[in-house]
Amino acid sequence: MRNIKLIIQYDGTDYSGWQVQVKEATIQGLLEKALFTVSGEQTRIKGTGRTDAGVHAIEQVASFSTGSDLEPDVFVRAFNANLPDDIRVISAENVSEDFDPRYNAANKTYSYLISGVGPYSVFLKRYSWHMPYQLNCESMNSASGYLIGKHDFSSFRASGCSSKNPVRKIISIKVQQMNYIDFMSFSFDVPIIKISIQADAFLRHMARNIVGTLFEIGRGKIQPEKIKDILEAKDRRKAGKTAPACGLFLEKIEY
Repeated sequence: MRNIKLIIQYDGTDYSGWQVQVKEATIQGLLEKALFTVSGEQTRIKGTGRTDAGVHAIEQVASFSTGSDLEPDVFVRAFNANLPDDIRVISAENVSEDFDPRYNAANKTYSYLISGVGPYSVFLKRYSWHMPYQLNCESMNSASGYLIGKHDFSSFRASGCSSKNPVRKIISIKVQQMNYIDFMSFSFDVPIIKISIQADAFLRHMARNIVGTLFEIGRGKIQPEKIKDILEAKDRRKAGKTAPACGLFLEKIEY
């Protein structure tokens, strides 16, 4: 048996997340259906991150075992011929049998886009959280510093999260304010805030709950230093609301 590693991109708007569901269209489910069409194998395709419904991926990493003798580049073409246009396999390669995309990952970066005050491009509607408020990025960056390091992130995990250990290590959080964004070779002169969070792993809704809390800090509803108290409380009710899925991207995975 061979082990094949895939790099996948997808627009998650119309899907119920990564993980297979019986009655809903998911990224993993459609990939496995395409693989069966290509090779006749009913094989589990394992991904690095279980992105939620509506979340996008610039770089999702996955792998699967196969007895097929198809070359990796043939798999790429075959997958894409049997997938919807908003899911693309970017590359494939042979890897060692012990490669696991989830457990071998050193860290992941999720990034979130917030459309700012004033006019915004209609082409960003599916990919950002539009907010008619002026946000203080300096306060948001200041608050982020309290989250860096290894902590119990119970205050930022969703109810129903299956992880037994709520401790995670955040390596960096960066809040960037930009006056334009490039998209499909066009440049849109609209205010955008990009929040990038790099961590060894994430709890369910952890990135979106951190963004929602930083949003309240940016509005002045919560003082930056209060995020330390929220973290130490280990109580989801103390943090901000969950940011919508549409603005979140799984951006980068490092091994």
